[in-house]
Amino acid sequence: MSRVERPVAHVMPDGRLRLTHGPIDLIVSAEGDRIEAAYRRAETAFGPVLSTLAAELPRLRSAEGPEPDGLIARQMVAVVGRFGPVFVTPMAAVAGAVADHVLRAILVPGHGLTSLHVNNGGDIALWTSGPVLRVAVCDDPVTGTLGARAAIGPGDSIGGVATSGWRGRSHSLGIADAVTVLAETAALADAAATLIANAVDLPGHPGVTRVPAHHLSPDSDLGTRLVTTNVARLPPAKVAEALSRGQVVAQDYVEKGLIRAAYLSCQGARRMVGGQSVADEGSAGTQRELNHA
Repeated sequence: MSRVERPVAHVMPDGRLRLTHGPIDLIVSAEGDRIEAAYRRAETAFGPVLSTLAAELPRLRSAEGPEPDGLIARQMVAVVGRFGPVFVTPMAAVAGAVADHVLRAILVPGHGLTSLHVNNGGDIALWTSGPVLRVAVCDDPVTGTLGARAAIGPGDSIGGVATSGWRGRSHSLGIADAVTVLAETAALADAAATLIANAVDLPGHPGVTRVPAHHLSPDSDLGTRLVTTNVARLPPAKVAEALSRGQVVAQDYVEKGLIRAAYLSCQGARRMVGGQSVADEGSAGTQRELNHA
């Protein structure tokens, strides 16, 4: 978040709104009435996000410290606090919390919308009053292989979808190609996906290459912790072992009410937890689809 420039907003040819500022890149899609007014609220809410978060980065990159002041930062701290005592800093929830913030700003009384989603680089805050949203879940963000779909309706208590893994844009302690989580908010999904992906692992396995996080990103909140940079082709039994480790964590989060469902993938193998909302690819379609990777 060190790059500073002015926020930019423009409506794309397909009618969606794109909001960018430094490393933050949001795509907002609304359906219903008064969409222009909804997009104006999104732009207003987005304007100070980067500068506000940048001012609180020292606290957000640490697992301990004083309470932050900003609304987004406070949500990040509160969310990761629910996953204790495992190590995690508030940065694990940053992408989801930003998406949640913009979505909340749009959904004022009388907004007139029927569905809304705010996509922050694949971590999505969403809401629907009727149309069922269909989320395409990716097995591997490098190849774009589609593994499953999640159907989300207005009564499902799902307001966020997020994905994490060693092949993604953030560092991971594990070897999952992708872990996608459905939860009440995008921030919860973001933090849970990070932790479940960390748990899909084979500690000490010679086929996994790791380096200290600060060697890749000097200001990483992971510091000297070893993050995955390469995973060799593994025997199926070892892939199953790693997925089982993550599945245990995901099931625990479902039972505690932290998440609604999770989809775990590693080298072509898959596990689904709490998956009444998630189905293997090839299931019947629904009314809306969000490409999610």
